[in-house]
Amino acid sequence: MAKNNPDKKSLGWFKGTRSNQDEIPEPLVEENKESDVLEESNTLEEAFEIHQQEDTTTNLLTKENQDKVSLDLIVSLENMLKDRQLILYKKSDLENQLQTANETINRLKQDQLKKEQLLEEKSKEILDLESGLTNKQMAYDQLLEDYKEFQNKSNQEYEKISNQLEKEISRYNKLDEESTNNEYINMLKIKDLETKVRNLEIENQKTLEQYQMIVEEKAELMQTINDFTERMSFSFSRKATSESE
Repeated sequence: MAKNNPDKKSLGWFKGTRSNQDEIPEPLVEENKESDVLEESNTLEEAFEIHQQEDTTTNLLTKENQDKVSLDLIVSLENMLKDRQLILYKKSDLENQLQTANETINRLKQDQLKKEQLLEEKSKEILDLESGLTNKQMAYDQLLEDYKEFQNKSNQEYEKISNQLEKEISRYNKLDEESTNNEYINMLKIKDLETKVRNLEIENQKTLEQYQMIVEEKAELMQTINDFTERMSFSFSRKATSESE
């Protein structure tokens, strides 16, 4: 009965140690599954060998027919062996954790190196973008200055043209007023001339009528003269004929 107690305690302690090993963080276990399987098999072999040694020692150092001092020594030795097994298991577990941590550190270092390289590339891109942005800003400032200068010149030209346009409008209004006055004066002159033309036409008509009357009177007078001349000639011819007879 006493012989079986160390075995149960050892197996129970082994299960407790294995449960502690199962408490390793899941991300580390998932990243190192193959190495953990190999290490677990080695640990099991070592535990089996230690357990066999414990069984042999237990068989050699039985507690039957022992005095108190021997029993104390055997118990102390068993406790020392258990402590040794515990230390060995803890050492193995710590070595596994250390190896996993080293692998994780190496992987993190590689990731960090990659991130530093990527960060350096991004920094270079940022510097290039900042340089391009600075050049564009300088070009924008130059364009803005040119635009302001162009706007000032345009405003000056606009004011100049506006003043000239106002002068031309004023001149046009003045000429238009003069033209309106001239048109009115010309209209009055035309009316006056039309009146004069009508009066002249009336006078001309009267003159024509008078001329026609004079012509008719002259014709009548000529006819009268011709008739008188004929009569006179006829009278003179008869008188001459009578005298010649």
